Amino acid sequence: MSDKLIPKDPSKVQVIRNVTPNVVTVSVPFLRFEKIPIGGRATIIKLTSGAIAVFSPVALTDEVKAKIAEFGGNVAYLIAGDLEHHIFLTQWKTEYPAAKLIGPKGLPERRKAITNDPMIGKEEFDFLYDETNAHSAAISDEFAADFEVELVNAHPNKEIVLFYKPEKVLIEADLMFNLPPTEQYSKNPEALKGGGLLKKIFFSLNTTVGPAKGHKRLLWYAISNGAKDRAGFNESVKRIHGWDWNTLIPCHGDTIEGTAKETFAKIFDWHLNGKK
Repeated sequence: MSDKLIPKDPSKVQVIRNVTPNVVTVSVPFLRFEKIPIGGRATIIKLTSGAIAVFSPVALTDEVKAKIAEFGGNVAYLIAGDLEHHIFLTQWKTEYPAAKLIGPKGLPERRKAITNDPMIGKEEFDFLYDETNAHSAAISDEFAADFEVELVNAHPNKEIVLFYKPEKVLIEADLMFNLPPTEQYSKNPEALKGGGLLKKIFFSLNTTVGPAKGHKRLLWYAISNGAKDRAGFNESVKRIHGWDWNTLIPCHGDTIEGTAKETFAKIFDWHLNGKK
């Protein structure tokens, strides 16, 4: 059940901040395997047209609603960042029924198969990314004007990666973590303490600090080959790296500002340049 993974009172622990004038993050605690604190994050983007896109929604609190209203209130796109980041879509769709539901191919079937979680409804999706349409303008002209999109179809979770062109921001779900999740636990730092060996290992495999050899090995040997298409994974990484961005917002771990492109290149070095 998803309620075991998320905070009971998200208003008390969420951190809402403007990363740029038109990009807001909502950072919250989140547990992996009900044990490992990796944090969660929604990203709210105000498009040039005035419409609002929400990537990987988290709990919709009164404070989040106020930020949405500050942006004009026109929530037009609710985006599940991959096959895993969809828990709160029903809550947001109920509040903003005119918003289009967007996700990767396979997500509707996954949601319909979940029968014991009241948070997950059976809403119809308006657009599903697959290997044929990720680079098209099929969602809308206003969306295509502000975003480049890459579907990392070779990732086991079918990652949707957004590049918000007006403010040079890259937004992603599980393609790359940046642990520890300091901001996401900044209102409850005690929850980051302890955790034992499992947490220590998981953090070592998902940090960007130093040479980050564990992170690089995880991506190369496990993640990029999870769908038996490392060449396709590498192609996606190269396309993402080729965009002109300087801020990286992951769903798990801290946002990277200033050195984002360099950090990405370090973590994905083998995918960009070949493993030596």
